[in-house]
Amino acid sequence: MGLPMAQSLQNGGVKTVGFDIRRGNDFGSVPMEFAPDEFARDLTAMFTVVRDERETDALLFDDQRILSHAPALEYLVICSTLSPRYVIDLRSRVPQHIQMVDAPMSGAAVAAREARLSFMIGGEQHIIDELMLHFAAMGDSFHLMGKLGSGMTAKVLNNLVAAASVAATRTALEWADHNDLPRDQLLQVMRRSSGQTWFSSQFGEIEFAQDGYADDNTIGILAKDVAAAFSAAPQGASPILTDALIATIRGLEPTQ
Repeated sequence: MGLPMAQSLQNGGVKTVGFDIRRGNDFGSVPMEFAPDEFARDLTAMFTVVRDERETDALLFDDQRILSHAPALEYLVICSTLSPRYVIDLRSRVPQHIQMVDAPMSGAAVAAREARLSFMIGGEQHIIDELMLHFAAMGDSFHLMGKLGSGMTAKVLNNLVAAASVAATRTALEWADHNDLPRDQLLQVMRRSSGQTWFSSQFGEIEFAQDGYADDNTIGILAKDVAAAFSAAPQGASPILTDALIATIRGLEPTQ
């Protein structure tokens, strides 16, 4: 997600530099830095698009320690999908002079490439207004959810529903194969009937739609997001739904 988002920022006229710990990748036209101090020296706004809380801690405080190398940093925008509780706690760990916004996005890599991501944004309105040029370069739908952490809460709840559609669609297609039912025709039925979902309607375009579960792929991230969603549940809420979704997602095998 990070690379096409950076490319969209470039295309929107925003001076953009990427940071990654992997030097071997093809980053196209995006100028890159691989040394944290070089990347952060003149940084004024940073959008983080790493996998999880461990990588966020590594980026900000531990391995790369970007915050300690960024004297000019004014804005920190958390775009990764994380636990809302983690994001709220992050405010107390980030220097107070740095303005924070949580802005997770939806739409998968295809929407990132086409600059039509949907952002769920939490934070103070005047800070969001100052960053709208950046968001507008990457997306076409902006949902202002409230205070810091509310964007993340909206995202994990959205992903809970998305995960249910992934689990149900993949299970239905597996059962269709077992019954010699053409999956393309079943997907066409879903698109025009009550089984219509984001996942089933774009099954042929979503790059991870037929992947199996792995800890480091998008299906694995989806299982992580379901666990993050449960952190937003009321105290005493039943984990039956989230546990079943995680188990189903972790059991997915690659399909063709």
